[in-house]
Amino acid sequence: MADTAASPESGDEDAGRRDFLILAAGAMGVVGAASFAWPLIDSMNPSAEVLALSTVDVDLDPIQEGQSITIVWQGKPVFVRRRTKAEIEQALKDDSAELRDPEKDGDRAQKPDWLVMIGLCTHLGCIPLGQKSTDPKGEFGGWFCPCHGSHYDTAGRIRKGPAPKNLPLPPYKFVDDKTILIG
Repeated sequence: MADTAASPESGDEDAGRRDFLILAAGAMGVVGAASFAWPLIDSMNPSAEVLALSTVDVDLDPIQEGQSITIVWQGKPVFVRRRTKAEIEQALKDDSAELRDPEKDGDRAQKPDWLVMIGLCTHLGCIPLGQKSTDPKGEFGGWFCPCHGSHYDTAGRIRKGPAPKNLPLPPYKFVDDKTILIG
């Protein structure tokens, strides 16, 4: 008889233990999931090399009129070109041309003499030719992507070929007359 009287009390005690075990196991599962997810999420942060290249100073003094240089910013080629008077005049004249991605030359170049663009074709990400004086410049005197035949004008605007957009512009500002800060 004593056993039958004790069994309802032991049922309440077992239920309390069971609830505690379920709660403890759930808490351990949450801690385990967080300890797995944290390194995965943290691995998506930019690497130290990318953070170090988040801004780049470019000395414009050695660049002659008609000359281009290519620098690397965040792993991408950036074209910096000191345009000639003829290139500037042609870009301004082409403002009124029928453009696939309409953009005025004044919106693309902060100072008319200097054009700063990310040198990746907007079709498939190839690097267009036109930086060297011996490179083909395409039908519009700017840049030419030989992979699929995209032609860009002297302001980096798409004029012919499969590329849907103009060559993109990085964020940049003139620190002084001889230096720009990209990024």
